[in-house]
Amino acid sequence: MFKDKRISYSLTLIPLIIILCLFVWLFTVIFEGEKPIITLAPRPEFLSGSQTFTIKISDMKRGLNKLKVSYSQGGREVSVYQKQFPFEGLLNRQGVHSFESEVVIDPSSLHLAQGRMDLNVHVWDYSRRGGGDGNMTLAHHKMTVDTVPPAIRAISRMHNINIGGAGLVVYQTSSDTEESGVYVNNHFFPGFPAGADSKPGIHVAYFAVPHDSDLNPSIYLRAKDRAENSSNATFYHHLRRKKFRKERMNISDRFLKRVLPYFSFYQLDSEENDIEKYMKINNDLRKEDNEKFLSLMKNTSPEMLWEGPCLRLKNAATMARFADHRMYYYKGEKVDEQFHLGIDLASLANSPVAAGNNGKVLLAERCGIYGITVVLDHGQGLASIYGHLSSTEVNTDDVVKKGDIIGYTGQTGLAGGDHLHFSVMVNGVFVNPIEWWDSHWIKDNITRKLALINK
Repeated sequence: MFKDKRISYSLTLIPLIIILCLFVWLFTVIFEGEKPIITLAPRPEFLSGSQTFTIKISDMKRGLNKLKVSYSQGGREVSVYQKQFPFEGLLNRQGVHSFESEVVIDPSSLHLAQGRMDLNVHVWDYSRRGGGDGNMTLAHHKMTVDTVPPAIRAISRMHNINIGGAGLVVYQTSSDTEESGVYVNNHFFPGFPAGADSKPGIHVAYFAVPHDSDLNPSIYLRAKDRAENSSNATFYHHLRRKKFRKERMNISDRFLKRVLPYFSFYQLDSEENDIEKYMKINNDLRKEDNEKFLSLMKNTSPEMLWEGPCLRLKNAATMARFADHRMYYYKGEKVDEQFHLGIDLASLANSPVAAGNNGKVLLAERCGIYGITVVLDHGQGLASIYGHLSSTEVNTDDVVKKGDIIGYTGQTGLAGGDHLHFSVMVNGVFVNPIEWWDSHWIKDNITRKLALINK
């Protein structure tokens, strides 16, 4: 009898346990505490113009209830986007569990003031927690509204520039300027602070007009601030046309047999004949070399290191000029054409090569078609190149003075004989070295403008 009562009690208790478990489970589901997930991108530091923000939200349990996007500034909060998600199916199983949207914040149309602004994204789910409001997640992003571009104006006035030559402009920017310089068509020539003794915001920028430019390139100053606002300013400049020579270069099999072994380090197709290999070197490797020179300018000193005209190789004859348009012929047939972007100077074999001006060694090693090469940084984007050397007397990062011996002439690379290939670059653009040997040109185009800095 007692045993029967225990069985009966157990049978009665089981449903209660099941009901209790179901209740606990339902309570746990309905009042679950997992918050929705928000992804907000991008997260810019500054807001300078219309910006599209991508908002991704999800809640894989109770599902999404509502979304609110707002901004706050100056003690007031303004809603810019709201969305309510429907409750569908048992326990919202068919409801929305993930959602993506884009919200545009335009400082102009929203009449935002300059200064701090907070972007707020609130998301609630269908949990019954929080007094029935559900779990809430807030994504908060601080930005600075800055829609005012920096100011820039030229101080130097006369800028007479040769095609293939260089120029210098002195200009002033407002204090919020982060980056400034000169554009010549699509090439940017960065400016540098004029120095501690100058007025605030005074900069100098060396720039170049490439040898193959027409007489109407787009030349202007540009300033940009941290918020990516930018402004342009024109300045007076007069371009002078320069005529460059055309030169026929006859390539012999003897020459190919002599120079090609030097380029064993460069990957060439063994199936190609000698002239095809030469063409690849003269085009592809030449391009790689020039890109390397441009990359070196990232390490230019922000200070002016040079002083006065550059030195020319002593007792040397000019064998090739700047921007000679070379036509290459092989067995009477034209096979290639290139521009010679330097001046070739020949003296006695293995003549000592002096540093053209004060500077720092950016490169002292074998460099493609230029053979053993030294590149000197003279500061603020100005550099000189000494190619086809037989050996060097300096190492990368050495500091040299004008006249220091940095190497000896040779015929490494694509040299037809012992000589020095001398080039000058302005931020990676080759310019006519003759200008930098000329004290009158330097006085008229550089030092007179630099004299404006402390006025």
